[in-house]
Amino acid sequence: MTADRLRAVVTGASSGIGAATVRRLRADGWDVVAVARRADRLAALAAETGAEAFAADLTSDDDVARLAAFIDDTGGLTSLVNNAGGALGLDRVEQADVDGWRAMYETNVLGTLRVTQALLPALRASGRGDVLVVTSTAGIAPYEGGAGYTGVKHAERMLTTTLRLELIGEPVRVIDIAPGNVATEEFSLVRFAGDAERAAKVYEGYEPLLAEDVADVIAFALTRPHHVNIDTLVVRPRAQVSNTQIGRRQPAADRA
Repeated sequence: MTADRLRAVVTGASSGIGAATVRRLRADGWDVVAVARRADRLAALAAETGAEAFAADLTSDDDVARLAAFIDDTGGLTSLVNNAGGALGLDRVEQADVDGWRAMYETNVLGTLRVTQALLPALRASGRGDVLVVTSTAGIAPYEGGAGYTGVKHAERMLTTTLRLELIGEPVRVIDIAPGNVATEEFSLVRFAGDAERAAKVYEGYEPLLAEDVADVIAFALTRPHHVNIDTLVVRPRAQVSNTQIGRRQPAADRA
């Protein structure tokens, strides 16, 4: 990499925060490699933005090795945005789905681990690397029904903060961006197995964050002077004061 060329890998780029981040970084003049499993959506995003599309399953060692080889062969890397992940279910601990917990751990924690390990040499070699992880306020505090997701996000956050300690003195920043409720086209829909009505209720009665709001925060963190490290940045909707408290507007019928 040359000092004036900024190039980012963004995972989970086929929708939501990942796609918004690709759009924002491309608009800001970055070279971007958009990574996700769904090749068709990546191709559309690449056609729209000029990003490079790289289809990969981050739970696959072989796919992650292919990604690392591609980065090395095409000029290196300055920033990694670990965004891939997601939630499954909202079950109490006594009814929890073990397979769902395992799947969340694979994507949110081990996927982040695999990609970070594979791309860290390129980030070091750039002389100004960034490992940015999109965690969640679920990694800070619990909520009922959320033990599976809060558990994996706590683990992902500890991965991130521990890496920050381990890279002391190296030219690589480690950044944790922890969003609260973000209304995207898929997060709650996936969580509730396609139940659109239940998914919509998560965002009723207040103005949630949008994917573009989080992309704006990501771009801010990545574009600070490189001696400035945003260790952890929590961003929530104004109406959301904690994982369990949201100031929802009272329905008009109830105010009459």
